[in-house]
Amino acid sequence: MYRDKTVGLVIPAFNEEILIGPTLAKVPELVDRIFVVDDCSTDATCRVVEERAGVDQRVTLLRHDLNRGPGGAIITGYRASAQAKMDLTVVVGGDDQMPLDTITDLLDPVVDGRCDYSKGNRFHHIGPTLEKMPKIRLWANMLITALTKICSGYYKVMDVVDGYTCITRQAIEIINWEKVWPGYGYPMNFLVHLNAHGFKIKDVPRRPIYLPGVQQSKIKGFSYALKVSPMLLRSFFWRLLYRYLYRDFHPLVFFYFLGLILLPLGLLQGVWLIFKQLSGAGVSGPQAVFCAMCVITGAQFLLFAMFFDMEEGK
Repeated sequence: MYRDKTVGLVIPAFNEEILIGPTLAKVPELVDRIFVVDDCSTDATCRVVEERAGVDQRVTLLRHDLNRGPGGAIITGYRASAQAKMDLTVVVGGDDQMPLDTITDLLDPVVDGRCDYSKGNRFHHIGPTLEKMPKIRLWANMLITALTKICSGYYKVMDVVDGYTCITRQAIEIINWEKVWPGYGYPMNFLVHLNAHGFKIKDVPRRPIYLPGVQQSKIKGFSYALKVSPMLLRSFFWRLLYRYLYRDFHPLVFFYFLGLILLPLGLLQGVWLIFKQLSGAGVSGPQAVFCAMCVITGAQFLLFAMFFDMEEGK
């Protein structure tokens, strides 16, 4: 228990027989319950967890019959933690990559009522992150973060792929987890659903951990970014419709849609006009003016929409 709040810890684990033991050994005493979700591992992960449960009664092993992805494992843990009446639920990976000695940094802003969801940010102190994080992952992270800012509506978040998080039981019980993306890319989709329901989030600085000689992350740089981009696009439109039309009407949704129609229309027409000019067919003044007006007006609508969206996401 921490500051009169019960604390659950969810650890998704897939083939983590090497690192799940050290992860569990570092869980601080303030954690009341530990839910390890085995996502259909083929190694000795379950045996290691069961051995730990024999000496730590807080540990509960939950097993999937089919692999549901890391997000699916976390959702299973969330539900178990909420059912156990844990006030707060922290998530860490089973790869010993997150500093459990700083867990109170995640808990404090939630307990203080400053947010409903806190998450780690390895880029607050950029020096250690640049030194330790592989460069391909660093650039992929920055690309995904930029896309997620627009997709989720949380424009002040960084390091969106970081899975070191804390959430309230209220948020767990309100979000429809059946609609949430369960595979790789789940942290960004979680943010989309949190924003859609009006929850506040906060970045918490944390140090990166990379163990020498051990391959911890299964994420493959830019291929990961390419795979999750379609999910982010779908999530963006879903959020706009759910939050700004279904839950509560807001005119920014029209700014977004008008901008997304006019700007591409103007750009495509501009390409066509350039082609006409180069082919010697010539371009009329009204055509050029219409093209410019579409681009300018579309860009203005998008900027207005993003500004209002940013204010709503604070």
